[in-house]
Amino acid sequence: MTKRLFKALMTGAVVGLGAVSTASAAECIAPANPGGGWDFTCRQIGKIMYDIGAIDKPMQVTNMAGAGGGLAFGHVVAERGDDTDLIVAASSATSTRLAQNAYAGMTADQVRFVGAIGADPGVIVVAADSPYESLNDLVDAIKAAPGELAFAGGSAVGGFDHLKPLMILQRAGVTDVQAVKYIGVDGGADAITQTVGGFTAAMSGDMSEVVGFLKSGDVRAIAVLTDERVPGFDDIPTAKEQGIDVVAVNWRGLYVPKDISDADFDMWADRLQQVADSDEWAEAMTANGLAPFTKVGGDFQSYVDGVVAEIRELSKEIGVIQ
Repeated sequence: MTKRLFKALMTGAVVGLGAVSTASAAECIAPANPGGGWDFTCRQIGKIMYDIGAIDKPMQVTNMAGAGGGLAFGHVVAERGDDTDLIVAASSATSTRLAQNAYAGMTADQVRFVGAIGADPGVIVVAADSPYESLNDLVDAIKAAPGELAFAGGSAVGGFDHLKPLMILQRAGVTDVQAVKYIGVDGGADAITQTVGGFTAAMSGDMSEVVGFLKSGDVRAIAVLTDERVPGFDDIPTAKEQGIDVVAVNWRGLYVPKDISDADFDMWADRLQQVADSDEWAEAMTANGLAPFTKVGGDFQSYVDGVVAEIRELSKEIGVIQ
């Protein structure tokens, strides 16, 4: 075992009181530090799987941050390709990185995407004491000085959190979006820290990452990137309401190692579907600002392949990749 892997495993947490990690306990890798969206996916889905009896032991959650999810992806492909007890949190950020060849030549077909059961609306937030009261205030400030203001996000440079503000600025008429600064960190909580601390003008992330900070009053959301306002967060205007036609949601789901059997793949798909159908998951979505988005089983890989192709073209269009 490498020192890096040992360190990552030692940062893992076990979901459930009094849980003890065993060789037969299922494990979910969250490819980021605690507090971000992937961490939320592992902990919420793992807890509910256990609570509703879909698994008979508490889920072990291992935080394995690095390379915008690339460390975990490479670990699964190289070392755990047939591990039937392993699931890994994934999202639109995962497909974005794969579309941009950011995982050192690794591709989406090297794992099996088992499903997604919620969509996390994209959101732009500023510090509570920020002078920017609306999305247009922020856009106008960037138009005036494109290279002076920065965004923070929980994905790497060129990742989905980076693409969101670029899409907004491009559609708001900013011609040189590449001049806009972006600081990519490991997870939404770290990105919010950058913004609250005054190092960046705004944070580009997902609703589930900012709910706690909104409730504590540390940040204000100036736009949600959905077609309509999110139930439970009705005071947050959409970008479309503010004249900027951008919709960007982050699906929340899982992948499994490529070389597990079809029967084991179907087992995980069934477990995930049980979570999707549960009252507990409905409550978790409401509490964390998630929208319903259920694609589970064999057709989800095809969906991901389509998303990868779409993001690749978008990334070329805005100059992130050639």
